[in-house]
Amino acid sequence: MFETIVALATPPAKSALAIIRLSGDDCFKVVSKVFTKDLTNIKEKGIHYGFIKDGDKNIDQVVLLTYVAPHSFTGENSVEIITHGSMLIINQIIALLTKNGARTATNGEFSSRAFLNGKIDLVQAEAINDMINATTAEAKDLSMISLTGETSKIFKPIKEKIGEILSHIEVNIDYPEYEDIEVTSKEEILDKCGSIITDIEQLIKDGEHNRIYNEGVKIAIVGKPNVGKSSLLNALIKEDKAIVTSIAGTTRDVVEGDFNLSGVPVHLYDTAGIRESSDVIEQIGIDKAKKAIENADLILFVLDETGVDSELYEMIKNQKHIIVTNKADLISKKDKNTLYISAKNNDVSELLNKIKEELNIGELVLKPSFNNVRQLGILKQMVFYLQNAIKDTKDNQPIDLISVSIMAAYNSALDLLGENNKNDLTDEIFSRFCVGK
Repeated sequence: MFETIVALATPPAKSALAIIRLSGDDCFKVVSKVFTKDLTNIKEKGIHYGFIKDGDKNIDQVVLLTYVAPHSFTGENSVEIITHGSMLIINQIIALLTKNGARTATNGEFSSRAFLNGKIDLVQAEAINDMINATTAEAKDLSMISLTGETSKIFKPIKEKIGEILSHIEVNIDYPEYEDIEVTSKEEILDKCGSIITDIEQLIKDGEHNRIYNEGVKIAIVGKPNVGKSSLLNALIKEDKAIVTSIAGTTRDVVEGDFNLSGVPVHLYDTAGIRESSDVIEQIGIDKAKKAIENADLILFVLDETGVDSELYEMIKNQKHIIVTNKADLISKKDKNTLYISAKNNDVSELLNKIKEELNIGELVLKPSFNNVRQLGILKQMVFYLQNAIKDTKDNQPIDLISVSIMAAYNSALDLLGENNKNDLTDEIFSRFCVGK
């Protein structure tokens, strides 16, 4: 039996209305203690109007939406209280409900219960969190595909194929005396495992491409002092966020800004000019700049009319980078093989096109894809196990040894959808959710 949990489901701020959610076997009983209507005998979903009361005192005039198990998001009896959006009222109601038998929900506990009760699988649960955190329409649309179950649907045939190979092997091992049992040959294992690997590798390819729409990309702007790095950040994010002066060393910390590039969230880092400095504060900024460079997916190495700082270029040359010459308006003789911009004049269109080319950002094709670290990691793990099975088969290893790797691949498939060790998964996955979801 699940105890009744309660949480605010809308943002904790003043608004016209707010929603307080409850879920659990006893939630109708708990709410009935503070509501003007008895809900303990309701048999179907409904809408109820009345007052939340603390004894004889009215706390607020509310509308209740009731959902009877299993026909709710969590699969349990659930109530949503629509109240006026005053934090004073909200806190009073939640305190009253906890006093009468509910407890405050932890992060993601409603979604966790939906998962544990079989209302959604783990891929759909992660899509809920991705939907909430989406910063572009493209990221939201990708999450919606997974939320509807389409992504899980394309994977289930792969899981079933691995299960079919296993079942044939296990029957052969356990009942060798039955001649009418279809014998799984090593040629069949090679053929089927190879086919499954091809399917999984396509899922990985699609997922890696779409992952940047959810997670975004990190771009560090790097260059010697006073080449126009801060002006470039301002031009790209289209606001005056970074301080721009002609004084070298103005930027002493990493200045961050975000913008949307064809649906991909770009996290931009304007780094301090890297040079030898005796200024303690500036040196801290330079150290942070070096850290931003290490973590960047792409580096914009900015030059001006004075040319390349070879020592600085040595630091970034082995990472993905674009060399861009700023202050094009001050350069009379231009090299046709050089990318010129004028950040001061917001002339950065060619640079944006080059960034899209380097990061393979094209038009998004909306289709089911596994595009977070956990999902892609499991898919790659499955490929590893199936490749081991192929290697063992080619090495003429015993069939029961080959089956160990195939079983590992099958267990990974269960992990992807959350069909293995459900309770072990909830703490780590759902702790990243917000309270009330």
